[in-house]
Amino acid sequence: MGQDGVIVLSFLISEKIHTMSMRLLIILMVIGSFSCQSPVEETRETPPNVIFILADDLGYGDLGFLGQQYIETPNIDRLAAEGMVFLNHYSGSPVCAPSRSTLLTGLHTGHTPVRGNYEVQPEGQYPMPDTLLTLSKVFQQAGYATGAFGKWGLGFIGTSGDPINQGFDQFFGYNCQRYAHRYYPAYLWENQSQVNLPGNDWTNKFTYAPDLIQEKTVEFIEKNAKNPFFLFMPIVMPHAELAALEDEIFQKYRAKFGDETPHQAPPGGDYGPEMKIPGYQSNPYPRATFAAMVERIDRYVGEVVGKLEELGLSENTLIVFTSDNGAHFEGGADYDFFDSNGPFRGLKRDLYEGGIHVPLVVKWPAKVKAGSQSDHVSAFWDWLPTFAEILGQKSPDGIDGISFLPALLGESEQAKHDHLYWEFHELGGRQAVLKDGWKLVKYQVKDSTQTTIELFNLADDPQENKDLAAQNPEKVEELERIIKDSRFKNPVFNLFLDEKN
Repeated sequence: MGQDGVIVLSFLISEKIHTMSMRLLIILMVIGSFSCQSPVEETRETPPNVIFILADDLGYGDLGFLGQQYIETPNIDRLAAEGMVFLNHYSGSPVCAPSRSTLLTGLHTGHTPVRGNYEVQPEGQYPMPDTLLTLSKVFQQAGYATGAFGKWGLGFIGTSGDPINQGFDQFFGYNCQRYAHRYYPAYLWENQSQVNLPGNDWTNKFTYAPDLIQEKTVEFIEKNAKNPFFLFMPIVMPHAELAALEDEIFQKYRAKFGDETPHQAPPGGDYGPEMKIPGYQSNPYPRATFAAMVERIDRYVGEVVGKLEELGLSENTLIVFTSDNGAHFEGGADYDFFDSNGPFRGLKRDLYEGGIHVPLVVKWPAKVKAGSQSDHVSAFWDWLPTFAEILGQKSPDGIDGISFLPALLGESEQAKHDHLYWEFHELGGRQAVLKDGWKLVKYQVKDSTQTTIELFNLADDPQENKDLAAQNPEKVEELERIIKDSRFKNPVFNLFLDEKN
């Protein structure tokens, strides 16, 4: 081979090696681009939007899927069919403010800062401190837009309990729960601004506040469709007063129930010059009105679900529906006719099951099995750690709640409470503890000479009809020790209960 041939052969060999090297380099670059991605990036899921719907004074038996015979709730029933129903879920308290306090703080009523409907004049309630890591702040820390629309009751505008100081970017509705007795108020609050309602002046009725709040709720979803959001919907209904728009929903129940015994309000209840803000109006058709209010809640739920579907958000949105406590009897509400407390004894303000055992539905497509049920025992103070785990956030130290995400996902390894505890500061003071199916209920605890103690085995007696205290003194003693250990000093409410109890 001549010199020219050697040169040509060397060139061809070098070109082939160069081409192979380039191919190898490209392959290595592609492999490297995959290897640089962390496992977290490969498996990371878009965080779910969360909508927490909290009805006010809605009884366990007021919903169709739980046996309601008179009131139609198709949208909530659909949530139940498409999600998980929890059969043993408990509210934080048998009344509004402390129940909400336990929800936000992860602390039961022996520890949470707001333990009663303690009023501040002229408007608002005892404010929550702003030093606690609340449920809404956990969402904020995770980068969520947060909004609350409805009834607050945990501190007036500008105080530490102002919703804006408790982790909400936006609030619209009633700040004060006394004012939320009225469905035609003169004004509502939007963050720190008072929003006057057209035609309403505490004497005249024109603008139905719940519908306006619902409009703002839907707007929040639309505004945050491209961001993860936490929407808290503490709906005012069906809390007294009984007031419904005379629309097709009301007319349907008006025809169903016919003539009724009217509810006559005490002085100051009716709108007019003598009206008192915390009162309740008279109503000629209390049953039709109550039923229409419950179905209106259902309509709001349907509108929210419909908006999610319209915006393509349904598959990645977790929806919770529950109630803040048991059924009420104020303003002419006929809980007996509707069987509002379902299979349970007691109502709002009771620590029997009817006052604190509440409906709970959770829908989370692809995560929570549709049409499923859980008998896991849970309470409002469990929501903070549950959502913290979903978001990958750390729960505050020292809270009473336990995440029940495993139960939501249908997993068998679910941590359980040693016990649940409640205290209530009205009506002579009340306390209750639930442990392993045994429930101790104490009434009139402020006066030890009047204190009553009852013991029930809920597995055999969910209606709490058979007091077993006399036959089980050791169990009574065990549960009373838990009650004593469950109380924590609070600067406002410490005086409400006898410290010996």
